[in-house]
This record gives sequence, C-alpha cells and structure tokens, in this order.
Amino acid sequence: MSKPKSPGKPPEQATDRLFATERRPDDFRFDASVARVFPDMIRRSVPGYTTIIPMIEVITEQYAQAGSNCYDLGCSLGASTLAMRHGISYPDCSLFGVDNSSAMIERCEHYIALDDNPMPVTLRCEDILHTELSNASVTTLNFTLQFIAPEERSALLTRIARATRPGGVLILSEKIQFESEREQNTQTRLHHDFKRANGYSDLEISQKRSAIERVLIPETLAAHKQRLLDAGFDDVMVWYQCFNFVSMLAIKNG
Repeated sequence: MSKPKSPGKPPEQATDRLFATERRPDDFRFDASVARVFPDMIRRSVPGYTTIIPMIEVITEQYAQAGSNCYDLGCSLGASTLAMRHGISYPDCSLFGVDNSSAMIERCEHYIALDDNPMPVTLRCEDILHTELSNASVTTLNFTLQFIAPEERSALLTRIARATRPGGVLILSEKIQFESEREQNTQTRLHHDFKRANGYSDLEISQKRSAIERVLIPETLAAHKQRLLDAGFDDVMVWYQCFNFVSMLAIKNG
C-alpha cells in the first residue's frame, strides 16, 4: 500500500442503528452502511472483542518470525491488522490485510495511515479463499471463518497450514455452537443480555439475528479443533472464551 500524502481525519464512525426500525429480512452484508458503524457494532455485539484485539498483539509478538509473512484474513477495518503491526518486531516481516469488501478496505486504509507505526501494510481487496499465502508465521482469522461456507472451510485452513512455517500459528476467533441444547440456550440468552446491556433493543437483537443467521454458520468447538488438526496444525488450544465466542491458537510445530 502506498503511503498517502496526508492521513487527514479518521473516517466517520456512527452508532449502530441499522436494525432499530422494522426492515425487510435481507441477508447481512459488509457494505458501506455496515462499515460506517462497524466499530460500534462489534464492540456492542461481540463479548470480549476489546480483550481479543490487544492480545493478538501479544501473540504476534511471541510468534512472528524474522523474514516471514503475517496475514490478517478478513481484516475489515484493520483492528487485528494494527494489533499485529504493533506486535511485529522484525523489520523484514511483511504484513498483509485481506478483505473482499471494498467499503471495509477503503476505511481500513485510513486507519492504517493514521497509525504511528512505520511498518508497511499491504491491503488486498480480494476473496480470502483465493488470496496467495506463503512463508507465514502468524495468520489471523478474527471472526471471519464463520462467514465462509462450511464446505469451503477445510480447504482454506489446509492452505493456511501448508503456508505456515514451523513454529508459526493461526489465531482463529469464532462464534461457536454448543453440543448441549441446554448450554446453547443459556449461552445465547447471556449473549442477548450482553447486547441489551450495551443498549440494543429486543427489536434490534431479533432483526440482526434473522439477518445474520443465514450467512454466519457457527460450529462446535470440537469440530473446529478437529478441522484444524486435519488441516495440518499440531496443537490447538482455546486461549479465550466469553459466552459463545472463543479464540483459539493453532500451532505448527517445528
């Protein structure tokens, strides 16, 4: 990404009111309207998000290797990208942020330019299923895989594992499904209470759930772990969980 002449002001951030009034039951899309309210939306919708982002910096600092590539796949506005940027201590590392939403990439470019870290970041507006991956030490899928069709997830994770150097990692954050119906209902209720505590109305919660459930397909923690092992990672561990949101670390042993 070429350095802009002037970073200017940060892009406008609005309060998420996208589902505050009755609307047609359209599928959820990462378009310009979502990009504009995304920081507020994800902070108020994903418990633990404000903890996960700074910990991505800590994990990157631990696992980034000299002369390697680091990837944020599904980078949206670049929160994980910036965390990785600040966690990389090697000047010969290359950092890539990839997202298929042009609206997200456009705003991400602005946030990257405003950040005071001098490390170059290459942003790609393309499908992560087709982006080139190689020589990776740290890759992040931060609440991204859940939007990939289930039948395409194994191939993506296998490509990531094959591209990962010995000692490298994948940080995978996901909303999960529970095997027990009782636990699923309890965790869902707690998640909705979290949203209410952050100012969302029952109408907003209901309408967003209807819109997103057709494009966000959660799976069990056991399914995620087995797929990561099958893809070629050697160890998989949960390092964070809050209600039905988890973040895992998949490690490629040396």
